[in-house]
Amino acid sequence: MRENYADINASTIDRWIDEGWEWGIPISHESFEKAKRGEWEVFLTPTKPVPRAWLGDLHGKKVLGLASGGGQQMPVFAALGAECTVLDYSSRQLESERAVSEREGYAIDIVRSDMTKPLPFADESFDLIFHPVSNCYVREVEPIWRECFRVLRPGGTLLAGMDHYVNYITDDTETRIVNSLPFDPLTNPEHRRQLEATDSGMQFSHTITEQLGGQLAAGFTLLELYEDTNGEGRLHEMNIPTFLASRSVK
Repeated sequence: MRENYADINASTIDRWIDEGWEWGIPISHESFEKAKRGEWEVFLTPTKPVPRAWLGDLHGKKVLGLASGGGQQMPVFAALGAECTVLDYSSRQLESERAVSEREGYAIDIVRSDMTKPLPFADESFDLIFHPVSNCYVREVEPIWRECFRVLRPGGTLLAGMDHYVNYITDDTETRIVNSLPFDPLTNPEHRRQLEATDSGMQFSHTITEQLGGQLAAGFTLLELYEDTNGEGRLHEMNIPTFLASRSVK
């Protein structure tokens, strides 16, 4: 039986964390205390902080961190008074969430689940979903948008970070276009070989139609967006955007 690609990604991310992956390093106690004093920032994409107006007043709000483990964003939201739930498929990311919550003394619901499956929450459970870049590890994103719409309350907000297709067409040096689209290691052996050679897990390209059009098809109203770069490498140096962040409402 073919191994589930989500399981491959979970074990890959667990290994990255052991190797010091920047998105797996939880915030410090000092950063948590600063957040309580109003000094904070969170990220949906590599380099640009999310505008504070996108989040609004979180006190008493029910927030879902979707594939948002690692003890980086959810502690900030807890410090701002939110009632937090985090869902992730990486055990190591969730260990960090538990460790920070125990260190700082706040409650959080921690759920290990695969977001390619229906979300294990009732309809209209949350006021806000915070979904940093992660659906590049998922083959089909439209079902995720439909599930987000289902579990949000009317008027609820989806904040999503998205890795679009530009990163998947170039070689490792980001100097040549070498791949056709879609980038799909489940159907293209060369794509899978590239990912395995760089220990990159199982990743998939997605079009803007899938990312933003998929939100609209699910019923969301798109309010704002911004673009971002990789933070390093030739595409970044040339200021070529490779990421999107969006704010949408139900």
